[in-house]
Amino acid sequence: MVNVLFFAGLQEAVGEHRVTLDVAGKTIDELKTLIKDTYSLGHLDHVMVAVNEEYVGENIILNEQDTVAFIPPVSGG
Repeated sequence: MVNVLFFAGLQEAVGEHRVTLDVAGKTIDELKTLIKDTYSLGHLDHVMVAVNEEYVGENIILNEQDTVAFIPPVSGG
């Protein structure tokens, strides 16, 4: 199982701060597709993704007990 964390607007859209999914062996890209389909999210193309507190690319393969964080862009002034 993989822990998936959502921050800011993503947390509000999903309705949860954290979900646990059986996605070990899948890539970040595959996880994004699953999350888009499950939670009707269409705006994951510009989010930063971290696995175990390190930013990663879309082709990283997830392992059991990984923690994935989806972090939307931040704006401010």
